[in-house]
Amino acid sequence: MKRTMHAITAAFGELLRWDILKIALLSGLIVTAFWLLVGGMFQESLIALGSAVLEYIPFSMVRSNGAWMLSAFLWFQFVLLTFALIYAFFGNVMLRTTSKERYSSYSILILIGSALLWGLVWFFKGEMIYQEFLKLLTWLPFETVEKGLAALVGLYVIYNAMIITLLFLTSLMSQPLLASMARRHFPEEKVVRSHWLSSIGVTLKDTVIYLGLSLIAFPLLFIPVLNLIVQTALWGWLVKDTMSHDALALTYDRPNAAQLKEHRTAIYVISLVSVLFYFVPFLHIFGPFFGELAMFHYFQSLKKEAK
Repeated sequence: MKRTMHAITAAFGELLRWDILKIALLSGLIVTAFWLLVGGMFQESLIALGSAVLEYIPFSMVRSNGAWMLSAFLWFQFVLLTFALIYAFFGNVMLRTTSKERYSSYSILILIGSALLWGLVWFFKGEMIYQEFLKLLTWLPFETVEKGLAALVGLYVIYNAMIITLLFLTSLMSQPLLASMARRHFPEEKVVRSHWLSSIGVTLKDTVIYLGLSLIAFPLLFIPVLNLIVQTALWGWLVKDTMSHDALALTYDRPNAAQLKEHRTAIYVISLVSVLFYFVPFLHIFGPFFGELAMFHYFQSLKKEAK
């Protein structure tokens, strides 16, 4: 766990460096602007697609759980923002005054505390929030709640398109991106460049599988709490499979898939932290870069310690 947390901390530090930050911002803003433009151009088609999808979901589930879906998403946003604000103001103080092991424990406790705090708010005010979301869906320029949810389905499609595109671009740019990190953290190690095409192939394969799994699991997104678990699992699997293969292929001359199984706990932890970025609009553009950097740092640390 110590090595995992060190990789996560190093990835956060690398994201704040201007040479990596500008790549993440530029590519993220271009991809986001492109898909928002596509969404605007095909708004009616996306709403029609959403309506067609909702026809296969029981009407009672659409109406009763649609607003709860938004309520659960809002709760998750408040939890993450509270966690981020605490770290923005007190993170450096904790890092200077505590060991890395306690710092990791404090991180988990702060996240759990944030979830419990907003969980209490939702416990007492959840029904009111639900009713307000029902009103919002009818106040929007849609004649029914179902039309409003159809528009959200279209937005969900566009948002996933952004994330998948960013993942692919990050995988495509992984060599120069990780070479920059290697020069600072592992100057004695080289970035292997002979498995680039195979990494792209894995990314494409995983994207196709992810799209298929998303279609199968889509009705579950209308069930409160379960929707967050399902979406986290889907994004987590995509990040884990894509970026762990990238990092392994760029670290070893002869990458061995058995290493992914041996270190799956660390890979899952890094993937989960990366996925948290995707739940916060704008921060989603940093998720793929964070995952790539953290995975690479982890495997490079393993390689260095093995020598």
